[in-house]
Amino acid sequence: MGGNDQQAYDRGTSLFSPDGRIYQVEYAREAVSRGAPSVGVRTADGVVFVAMSRPSSTLMEAESIEKLHKLDDHLGTASAGHVADARQLIDLARRQSQGNRLRYGEAVGVETLTKFVTDHIQENTQRGGTRPYGAALLIGGIDNGEPRLFAADPSGTPNEWKATVIGGGRQDIQGHLEDEWTEGLSLDAGVELAIAALAAHDDEFEPADLAVATVTEADGYRTVPVEEVDEAFEAAGLTTGDDEDDEADADADEADADADDTDDEE
Repeated sequence: MGGNDQQAYDRGTSLFSPDGRIYQVEYAREAVSRGAPSVGVRTADGVVFVAMSRPSSTLMEAESIEKLHKLDDHLGTASAGHVADARQLIDLARRQSQGNRLRYGEAVGVETLTKFVTDHIQENTQRGGTRPYGAALLIGGIDNGEPRLFAADPSGTPNEWKATVIGGGRQDIQGHLEDEWTEGLSLDAGVELAIAALAAHDDEFEPADLAVATVTEADGYRTVPVEEVDEAFEAAGLTTGDDEDDEADADADEADADADDTDDEE
């Protein structure tokens, strides 16, 4: 009987277990933790989003992987977890942002939009016939001239952050952010910090495996081109596969030269 009771709580999307847990929400969080990581960093000039968007196959078009999205001119978001669930939440946020402009003639606040989305997420943990969203979002932008960054998890809890990560490798990445984030960080330094934080968990990636976007008061939401990502990659102290190949070729050439010198001496 005890096993059957456990299964009943396990299957119920809106039931608390005797120890106060909602298992389906915990499973949704696990789905997020198995996704590719996305990092958000609040800087003095704006908000930085960096997401791992590595294709799972050489036959997949990298451009088809969408981890970063524009919500409004002053708002952006990064996702982790089930992509289809995340897209539903992103569409909801876009409609709310557009509706706010039509209804009130002004841009929606970052915190206001985040709480609207998290209220919707929370409803799916309380109503029967639905399941929690298996996705988490980072929502960031400019609010009255000030950069702000929020995270929304499958429980529907909104938290404001200076820098954070959603998705896999949270412990390593968050630890690096906590050690290296400082007040007054510039936008470029924020991009470098986010890339270095991802490398703290997995350093086997190239600049092309990253999606990078910034939100500032001057430029609004901006997708960072690959050339600038390459520069930030190098500034973060990381090397690409091409650089390693060049170093290996140089070492091989040097070894060949030494061998030739030895032959000449003999």
